[in-house]
Amino acid sequence: MSRNSRNLWKAFIEGKAAGSSSSRDPVGLPLRLAPFQGMVLGLDPSLRATGVAVVEFRAHSNPVLLEHETIRVPAARTMPECLARIAERIEAIAHRFPLNDVAVEQTIYVQNYRTAMILGAAKGAAVSVLARRGLPVFEYPPLRVKQAVVGSGRARKEQVAAMVTQILNYSDWQGADETDAAGVALCHGFSHRLQG
Repeated sequence: MSRNSRNLWKAFIEGKAAGSSSSRDPVGLPLRLAPFQGMVLGLDPSLRATGVAVVEFRAHSNPVLLEHETIRVPAARTMPECLARIAERIEAIAHRFPLNDVAVEQTIYVQNYRTAMILGAAKGAAVSVLARRGLPVFEYPPLRVKQAVVGSGRARKEQVAAMVTQILNYSDWQGADETDAAGVALCHGFSHRLQG
C-alpha cells in the first residue's frame, strides 16, 4: 500500500474529527481537536519477546523513532522472572523519555486459554509500571492499527512492517515485535486527537 493510501486515511480521520457535528461538548459548543503531539511508547507485549518503540510526533513534521528494543528473556527463566525483566526494562525506558501516552495492541485472538493468560500477564507487567507513573494507556485493535498505518484493515503483517519502515525512515529493526510496537504507536499518533 502506498504512502498516498496512508495519507488519505489520515486525512479522513482528521476531516471526520474536525468536521463532524458530533465534535461538540455537552452544551453544544464546537470542540477544537488538534493533531497529537508528543512521545508515545508503543508496546507489543509477549512473555519472551516484548516489542518496544518510542515515537515522537511533532508539528509539521514526520514522526521520529527515538528508541526500539525487543525485551528478550531466555526460555530457561521462570514466568515471574520474565515478568520482572519486562517491568525492569519498561521502567528504564519510561525513566529516559518524557512520555505522553502509551499505546498497546489489543489481544483479539489467541490459540488457547494458557496463551491468553501468559499474554495478559506480560501486558500487565508492562502496563502496571506505566500506570504507576500516571501515563494514560490506550489499546487499539489490530484492525485499527492496520487501517491507520497502511490504510487497509486487511493488510498483512509484512505490509504493516514495510509501511512502518517507510514512515519512520528506519530499517534496522531487530524483528517483527519492534515493528508491531512502532505500528501501534503510529496508530495512536495518527488517530488520537487532543481537545484544545
